[in-house]
Amino acid sequence: MLRKSKGTKFANQAEEASWWKASEGRLADEFEKFAAAGALGPATFVITGDLTLAKIRLGKRDVALACALAKERGMRCHDYLKMIIHEALEAAKTARKSAAL
Repeated sequence: MLRKSKGTKFANQAEEASWWKASEGRLADEFEKFAAAGALGPATFVITGDLTLAKIRLGKRDVALACALAKERGMRCHDYLKMIIHEALEAAKTARKSAAL
């Protein structure tokens, strides 16, 4: 069953960043539990960096595939998605440098 976020309020950005850092493992574990139960629909992933934020919407099939591939590697889905995004960005950067030459 889907549940709605409680809408945690934070006093400032540093407090929010601290909460996300402390909760990352628990949230990833919950995500894996829902994925294993087949209870995922379209998903929005929020990725935070220093002062940036990116939301990525993935369909149910993409989420299921990412979770299956992550499991084959012995990784959590969240960590796997971060890894493949990083690899794709590095490949694009390398291709961009090659094209400039």
